[in-house]
Amino acid sequence: MVGINKITLSFADRFLFNNVSFIINKQERIGLVGKNGAGKSTMLKILAGVQIPDSGNISTPSDFSLGYLPQDMEFEEGRTVWEETATVFDKLAHIQSKIDKINHQLVEREDYESDGYLKLLDDLTHLNEELILLDAGNVDALIEQILLGLGFKRSDFIRQTSEFSGGWRMRIELAKILLTNADLLLLDEPTNHLDIESIQWLEDFMKTYDGAIVLISHDRAFLDNVTNRTIEISIGKVYDYKAPYTKYVQLRKERREQEIAAYNNQQKQIKDTEEFIERFRSKATKAVQVQSRIKQLDKIERIEIDEEDTSAMRFYFPPAPRSGKVVVDIKDVGKAYGKRQIFDDVSLSIVRGEKVAFVGKNGEGKSTMVKLLVGLENYTGNITIGHNVELGYYAQNQSDILDGEKTLFQTIDDEAKGDMRTKVRGLLGSFLFSGEDVDKKVKVLSGGERARLAFCKLLLAPINLLILDEPTNHLDLRSKEILKEALIAYDGAMIVISHDRDFLQGLTEKVYEFKDGNVNQHIGDVYEFLRTRKVDSFTDIEKGVGSSKPTIREEQPKKDSNPNLFELKKELKRECKSLKNTIQNLEKNISKFEEISEKLNEKLHDPMFYKDKEYDKILKQWQENNSELELAMGKWEDAQEAYDKKTAELEKLG
Repeated sequence: MVGINKITLSFADRFLFNNVSFIINKQERIGLVGKNGAGKSTMLKILAGVQIPDSGNISTPSDFSLGYLPQDMEFEEGRTVWEETATVFDKLAHIQSKIDKINHQLVEREDYESDGYLKLLDDLTHLNEELILLDAGNVDALIEQILLGLGFKRSDFIRQTSEFSGGWRMRIELAKILLTNADLLLLDEPTNHLDIESIQWLEDFMKTYDGAIVLISHDRAFLDNVTNRTIEISIGKVYDYKAPYTKYVQLRKERREQEIAAYNNQQKQIKDTEEFIERFRSKATKAVQVQSRIKQLDKIERIEIDEEDTSAMRFYFPPAPRSGKVVVDIKDVGKAYGKRQIFDDVSLSIVRGEKVAFVGKNGEGKSTMVKLLVGLENYTGNITIGHNVELGYYAQNQSDILDGEKTLFQTIDDEAKGDMRTKVRGLLGSFLFSGEDVDKKVKVLSGGERARLAFCKLLLAPINLLILDEPTNHLDLRSKEILKEALIAYDGAMIVISHDRDFLQGLTEKVYEFKDGNVNQHIGDVYEFLRTRKVDSFTDIEKGVGSSKPTIREEQPKKDSNPNLFELKKELKRECKSLKNTIQNLEKNISKFEEISEKLNEKLHDPMFYKDKEYDKILKQWQENNSELELAMGKWEDAQEAYDKKTAELEKLG
């Protein structure tokens, strides 16, 4: 249906595409994959006619139509959601206007037998037939179906588009493209601004779509559920697999292994032949065999192994500093914007080392809640951040709020403290920024590069509560896998907001669903949550129980009638003194363990240290020290609780 014919495009001294060709057939579902910067978005632009290649061409049928959704675009103002979506049917409105004009002329004319009158009737017939072909009678129903499927409420239809965020306006553009019923849809990261429910609806819609689809997505589950063909772009070439993403990964590995095996076998054959020629070249009795081997060598079609881009981020989160048992305690919290109540009376707690996911439709309050936790918004109720909690926050627009005028080096160096300033280049190298790259300005980076730089900033200090709001947007699939591996190994507490089911799977053990102003708890991973999502009610959120306030009593006159009162008070004082000494000794031990942990953390925090042979030894020392620290903290908590209890009893006795 569509032919990509010997496309070549280069930037500076690098080929983005080098003599690339492939065909897009009717009703195919193609996933374009490759690392950030490989040229996926550029290929869509070439297919859409937005970018002109250096050489080669795109061939399409004469009556061909396409719809293109880029990652970023400018939006029109001054229309409601419904009106903006309906602009895709401007052709219908134009046809209807012609029909109305002809009908008006027919009413006024009486020359029923004239050629002019008969032509009007003929034009009217053709226009009505065109309306039928365009399914004009179902336009309103189609618009409603698409908008509801993408998460809009009916009350949103009459709201101005300017009232919505950029993510929701991208949904409007996606709705318009889906309504075109084009022969080919070109979609660049269509799931970036969708919640899980809308993604599942889009999957179902695409499975029954009549035209072909070429899409870019870093959502593995979405690719597996929608595509039946995968085209990989790597180092200027394309590799075509008739399979969805997960199967492609397996086939790609097998192809690579077969190529290497064939190459090694051929190299051995060539070496043996060359050795034979060299050995017997000077012997007359072997002249015939030597000449035969030389001809044989010349005829061999040399196998070449394609260069493989194996560069990838390499990092880990430093060991989390010790914190109190409860890192976040939320009690009766509410948030409203004007008259709109986002949520109310929310209570939940997150304990040390716990990893949870916030899920739900866009606009239900997931990002708002984390903004409350990091102190960016006002609220009602109480939020308590636990003892010794060091918080790291990756905002949904984190990569966009970086200072575009700073260089990469300045961005990290300005935030680094102490010894970390000597390790800035090594840290940037771990995120694939090396050499002259570190002197680039942030504003020239791609979305994926900015995301990597934002994660680099998170490693500048040890943290024990990590809050991530849509961390996988703009990251390629390999970078997502590396990030997930690092988060699984991270030993601190974590809150993550994501619509990426594959990313969440195995990463969190608890899900909080934000829905209709409430927050419901679900124990288990995201797929268990989705399996039970059809159930109307979920397990109630276990509200954390705080310490009760002591009752204020009126002071009573002392009673000397009890002969044992003096001895009782004496014993309580002795116990309090003993407990106080125990607490002081434990605090000294805790300080010693924390000092050791800090020194070990400094070594482990070095991004280049994981290559050192001493890494495993130091990590084991840190784990043993951390166990001792945890034990001491537990004893300190017990001793402090006992001391508080005894002093309270002593105060009651006067």
